[in-house]
Order: sequence, then C-alpha cells, then structure tokens
Amino acid sequence: MSKRDYYEVLGVAKGASKDEIKKAYRKLSKQYHPDINKAEDAADKFKEIKEAYEVLSDDQKRAHYDQFGHTDPNQGFGGADFGGGFGGFEDIFNTFFGGGGGRRRDPNAPRQGADLQYTMTLTFEEAVFGKETDIQIPREEECETCHGSGAKPGTNPETCQHCHGSGQINVEQNTPFGRIVNRRTCHHCNGTGKQIKHKCSTCGGAGKVKKRRKIHVKIPAGIDDGQQLRVSGQGEAGINGGPPGDLYVVFHVREHEFFERDGEDIYCEMPITFSQAALGDDVEIPTLHGKVKLKVPAGTQTGTKFRLKGKGVPNVRGYGIGDQHVIVRVITPTKLSDKQKQLLREFAEASGKIPSGGPEDSFFSKVKRAFKGD
Repeated sequence: MSKRDYYEVLGVAKGASKDEIKKAYRKLSKQYHPDINKAEDAADKFKEIKEAYEVLSDDQKRAHYDQFGHTDPNQGFGGADFGGGFGGFEDIFNTFFGGGGGRRRDPNAPRQGADLQYTMTLTFEEAVFGKETDIQIPREEECETCHGSGAKPGTNPETCQHCHGSGQINVEQNTPFGRIVNRRTCHHCNGTGKQIKHKCSTCGGAGKVKKRRKIHVKIPAGIDDGQQLRVSGQGEAGINGGPPGDLYVVFHVREHEFFERDGEDIYCEMPITFSQAALGDDVEIPTLHGKVKLKVPAGTQTGTKFRLKGKGVPNVRGYGIGDQHVIVRVITPTKLSDKQKQLLREFAEASGKIPSGGPEDSFFSKVKRAFKGD
C-alpha cells in the first residue's frame, strides 16, 4: 500500500512554515499517542505522523521530499536496480570512458550505530520542575566474547573470495547498446567483504548481542509535551569500530486537573463569591510554587485576569521563568437560606436599578428593548 503524502498526514499546506508543521505535529501526536489513544490503529497513525514530521521539519529532507516525493532517486528506469549511490550509472560511465564517477564506500570502514528513541510519560509537575531517573533501554551492543568480530575466539574473519573484500560484485549484461556492467552487493558476505567460517557461539557471527541497559537521564526543568532530549552515545553499537548512535527521549506530559500551560505561562480559573467580588477580598491562590495571596479589588467582574509574576514554568534553557495568570469566575449561589434571600431582596430594593453609563446598562437596555419589541 502506497504511503500518504506527508503534508496530508499532518494536515498542512505544502508551503506551511516550520511553526505550522510543529504545531500540527504536536496536536496529532498527542491525539494518537498509544498511551492515550487505545484505538487499534493509533500506534500506526502515531508512527506515520512521526515519520512525516521527521522529514518535513528537516530542511534538507523536506527539499528532497518536495522534489522526489516517496520515490528513491537511486531507483530509475521502471524500478531497475542500479545499486546504491547511482552505482549503475557509475559503472556505465566507467565502461565507456574508462574512469570517473562516484566514490565507492568501503564496507569495512567504521560507521556510526543507529539512533534509538524512547517515549517517557511525565506528570505536569515533573515536566515543570524536571527530574532525574533511570530507564531501561533494549539495544544491540558489541559482543564481549568476540569483541564485535563475529568470529570464534582465536579465529578471524576471512576476506570474501567472491568480491575480494570490496563487498560488491560486477554483473555483466548484454544489451542493444553493448555490454553493461552492473555493480551489486555481494550476497555471499552481504556487503561486508568478509566471511566467517567459525562463528562466535555467543552472538552467532553477528558481532552484536541484544541487552537491556540501565541509563540515567537528567530531565531539565521546563520540558514540554512533544519535546525530546538527546542522550549522546547511548544508541546502538557502532559498526566496524565506529561510534555508537544516540538515544532520543521523547516526552509526553499528562494534563493537570487545575492548571493549563501555554509555553512558559500557567493559566487557571479561580471561583469567588458574589460578596468577594463586590466588596473585595484577599484570596488564597494555589500555584506550582506554593499558595500565595491575591488581592481582589472591590467591584471585580467575572472573567477579570490577574498576573502572578514568576509563578509559571522555568525556561527549558534557563532563560528566566514564566508567569501565572488567574481568571476569576464569580459564582452565583444555587441554594440560599431564608435570611440570605431576605438580605438580597433588601439589597435589590436599595440598589433600585443598574447605574446608567456602564456596560451593565448597555446589556440590560438591550434586554429591555427585546421585551418591548423595539
């Protein structure tokens, strides 16, 4: 089944900015994360979304995708295999002109190991303040018995007699244009250039073994949902003595029942009584940094926003700290005692009508006109 267009997967236009792509990815990855979405296809959709984001968020990969799409430019002429790195064109060039072309990769050269990814779920508070923890990572490591050679101790891998250590063999083919030489991966040594006659009993000749490794991770304060942390050198083991890959820890942050986060700022709604709004009061407000007193002035309207400076989220790179924004909501009582009802009636009689000139006057004027049919 053919892959969907990456722009279609993220639901963005082809000319979308990096911020638009990132915003779409964060929304969709949160929606289809397997820890949250229990649908059968959630994991596949999450994988598809992640793959699309990895390509479109990288300028080089995105330019390559915009030009070639999902098609590998190394494949051409109806899908005929010309080998890696335009090897077929190189061989044709060598055949007719006696040299030139691209550089052949040494199969025995050191290569970096593959990168790994680990998804970690954090509470709201853990993401704000950071933490240190140990995680268990399954990964391939160099076999300690053969030290990565794949050969039984006391023996060594031998040079492949079919490709003479190059990892590639030439296949000649007669065509109407003449004889063409096509270079392909040697199937006798799988492109390694070596053959192991006496394999290591521990790794079976692979040179690597699967292990679960405990890794200590220090999560910085202020990490946000969808962000990732690179742990250098904790990926898969390198090849032919090359350096190991890296480990990328991707974070999923659980929602809080009271606080909402927007970047480095925190938002919350605080209920207050009618008397507190009318007369003013000192209200105790919960924050992530402890409880604080907030002075609510007399005559405060519902929806009024107050700022608590420095009570938000630390910047993940250490550049200051955000604020907490408190939105007050005036709660109308649903159950009143007889005395409370009597006092409110007396208050209503003493108030007469809503004072003219204010927003309340405008609102109630519209209601009165609606009843009159004006």
